[in-house]
Amino acid sequence: MSKNNHRGGDFRDFLKEEGILGEVEARALKQALSLQLDHLLKEKELTKTQMAARMKTSRAAVDRLLDATNSSVTLNTLGKAARALGRKVKIELVPA
Repeated sequence: MSKNNHRGGDFRDFLKEEGILGEVEARALKQALSLQLDHLLKEKELTKTQMAARMKTSRAAVDRLLDATNSSVTLNTLGKAARALGRKVKIELVPA
């Protein structure tokens, strides 16, 4: 019987072994952020154009912010989005 090196192992360990843990975590965070922003837009009945005006940015920038596959978002843009929605950003460093 052959031994399965990953059976019972942690998926995070597997991703780390593959060298893609950071990328996968970044994508997951951006997807969660995009979903939360989209939910808030709907809750507040705001269009993307209205959101862009509140952020003093372009509609394309809002589209990028809401694009779950685009993980390049600056803290400045995130802060503008949060303020436009009556929220604030909370970032926390936790043990790895």
